Amino acid sequence: MPTLLEYIVKNDAMKSDPKEIYGWRVYLLACSACFGAMSFGWDSGVIGGVINLDSFIAAYGLGSKDDVATANLQGNIVSVLQAGCFVGSLAAYPLTDAYGRKPCLMAAAIFTLAGVAMQAAASGHLEPMYIGRFISGLGVGASSVINPIYVTENAPRAIRGLLTGLYQLFIVTGSLVAFWANYAVSIHLAGPKQYIVPLAIQGLPALLLFFLMILCNESPRYLARKDRWEDAKAVLTRIRNLSPDHPYLQDEFQEIAEQLDYERRLMGDATFWSLQKEMWTVATNRKRAILSIVLMICQQMTGTNAINVYAPQIFKNLGITGTSNSLLSTGVYGIVKVVSCALFLLFMADSLGRRRSLLFSSIGQAFCMFYIGLYVRISPPVDGAPVPGAGYFALICIFIFAAFFQFGWGPACWILVSEIPAARLRPMNVALGAATQWLFNFVVARAVPNMLATVGSHGYGTYLIFGSFCVCMFFFVWFFIPETKGISLEHMDKLFGVSEQEKMEVHEGAKHDVSKVEVEEHSNRSVNKSV
Repeated sequence: MPTLLEYIVKNDAMKSDPKEIYGWRVYLLACSACFGAMSFGWDSGVIGGVINLDSFIAAYGLGSKDDVATANLQGNIVSVLQAGCFVGSLAAYPLTDAYGRKPCLMAAAIFTLAGVAMQAAASGHLEPMYIGRFISGLGVGASSVINPIYVTENAPRAIRGLLTGLYQLFIVTGSLVAFWANYAVSIHLAGPKQYIVPLAIQGLPALLLFFLMILCNESPRYLARKDRWEDAKAVLTRIRNLSPDHPYLQDEFQEIAEQLDYERRLMGDATFWSLQKEMWTVATNRKRAILSIVLMICQQMTGTNAINVYAPQIFKNLGITGTSNSLLSTGVYGIVKVVSCALFLLFMADSLGRRRSLLFSSIGQAFCMFYIGLYVRISPPVDGAPVPGAGYFALICIFIFAAFFQFGWGPACWILVSEIPAARLRPMNVALGAATQWLFNFVVARAVPNMLATVGSHGYGTYLIFGSFCVCMFFFVWFFIPETKGISLEHMDKLFGVSEQEKMEVHEGAKHDVSKVEVEEHSNRSVNKSV
């Protein structure tokens, strides 16, 4: 594995850090936690296809597929999950700080499973469908906050972008499986089973999340923040696959101790309101919080989740006829997303970097959206007529758009939001970013059905609006987003303008040897029993 990583990851940390730290445990931790992300991708893929099945429309009394009333009802069914995600992401911040990353991820899995069970058992009743989707959203939203924090705090710095970006890869993998499940049931099943089966099996990622997290350890940085230094040292020793007295391990543990010492001297015993004060009154922290919010707004304003959820309807608007054919096209769209995201994580996240990936993908996404919008405006598809060459290129642009999104705005936003804040503000910053993402995800999910029905013929204005946002995002990244690849979490303060002099002023009068003594004192003690 180290040899392969050296080939695909090009940064200074990869060249200098010991190869032993890239063992199997850190990959198991990241993949286990990311099943929480798969729950969201799976749900988005499932619900987008299910609401277009004739059996579902008949059972839930949605009426015609093309009228505005049906678009409103579809928007309500889809978006109530995002409403739950918004609440869950806000609740996750204090809970994960109080009880830890691992137990909160397991609790999130339980909420997701309970909501999935209600959706599958709704039997044509909208009330349990709404409640079940909201409860699922609580679990998915909480996972969206805890997952990037947990992976970031466990990952070696050289491949932190790759491992944190697995969050996005698992989202698109969940969507891929859901897309093909929808296609399969549209062909092989009939009646209520056609929508009950895909709604039920979307609980599999949450089930895997729960049982795999039993095998995983708590975050070493969380343990250090709770002054459980022996546990933190033992976990770090185990996941780095190094001896307790290895210089790399000593240095990393020392950086954790010094960063925590600096932050505690800066703010003392923190409460929710003192952390809010630190986030919004300290200039560098405020800058990072605002960047996180804007990044997540931009991610949703690309229009990606409009396509993820309403892909079957969008493909029909571009001339693909028949429910099964539109679901098949959606399945191919899912394959493109997974392959593109995997390529980004392997060859771009920690090599090309976050900033250039965002700039590159902004241009590609804008081109695709503008072309689709102009095609639908100038030469809209006609029912029963063959799709012209320009129409086929518009269909290809949907796939190209998916590839560009996975090359940048999909995974890179989650990487940046989880790595740029100070350690004590990381849970709050990720919660803020995730809540923003879910809020605008809700707005997009609720608005797009109506936009496709009302903003111009075949909804052409929808694509032009999203294309315009992509142009604006290019300039936002160009002027405001720095490069963070290969930089340790403890050095993000320096990147965002906290000088060594400022840190020394906070530390003045302190005995810095205390942290070093703690490192040596606990270096030979191991109480961790997890992977």
